Amino acid sequence: MPLFSIADGSLTPIQQTNFDREKQLQALVESSLQPIFNCRLVASEFSTGSQHGGRIDTLGLSEDNNPVIIEYKKVESSELINQSLFYLSWIHDHRGDFHIAAQQALGNDIAIDWSDVRVICIAPNYRKYDLHAVQVMGANLELWTYRLFKNDIIYFEEVFQKTLSTTPDSQITKDPVMVAAGKKAALTRQLGSYSYEEHISGKPDNMIELAQSVRDFVMALDPAMEETPKKFYVAYRISQNIVCMEIQKQRLLLYVKLDPTTIDELPSIGRDVRNIGHYGTGDLELSVRHSDDFEVTKHYIELAYQNIGG
Repeated sequence: MPLFSIADGSLTPIQQTNFDREKQLQALVESSLQPIFNCRLVASEFSTGSQHGGRIDTLGLSEDNNPVIIEYKKVESSELINQSLFYLSWIHDHRGDFHIAAQQALGNDIAIDWSDVRVICIAPNYRKYDLHAVQVMGANLELWTYRLFKNDIIYFEEVFQKTLSTTPDSQITKDPVMVAAGKKAALTRQLGSYSYEEHISGKPDNMIELAQSVRDFVMALDPAMEETPKKFYVAYRISQNIVCMEIQKQRLLLYVKLDPTTIDELPSIGRDVRNIGHYGTGDLELSVRHSDDFEVTKHYIELAYQNIGG
């Protein structure tokens, strides 16, 4: 769908353009990692060593302290997915190299959570065969497209979310690099990930029902919304976390991505946790014990969603 400007009650299409060089796209994303993906930059053009002979375009650390790999192409290319799968396999075999790079960039006390590795591919388009290959492989990839317009507006959209599904080898693309890397990536994710079911296990029925209500509401905000269970909480994100849910036996704690100082009056169930240790990544904590509390939270969750560009 074209992008239009509004002037004098009529619409004028805005022309698309593209970057002259791939490095321009990379530099723009790296300079804005926080507002786009809420990540911290670890390294740019990170060498995988002489033996592997590669360079990872961007290494980062997510708000959940997961390693992040970002690869770019300014044209449609299957090579982008091949490279990303290779680097996903590489980083699991070279955790020490990443840890050292993260310490050098972010400090010696940095914590790294290896239960998940975000791999983000950014390109103008993807071939339908590549989308299918990634889907059947069950690899942990996020495929994003971008559109650059002549009025200096850029638009990012996630067109494929990571998946846990697996498919027999006979149904997977015949590229041996993709097969080997994809199988290893899927296995690593299965062994290292957490599930929503683990978070509700052993909880009272009323808390399970309440958590499901929150889950349904958040997931319905946007088709691109992604549920990402972590060790102590469940995160809901598009390009970055919007709300994190910690499921306890007597209440749900929701950590919403809002600055509490921008709220005129905090609700009775809310508090500012910017300077208080907590699980989850939001600064506004909402304590939910029953459905009336949940009704209060909806407004703040929607605000957080709108603030990240939803």
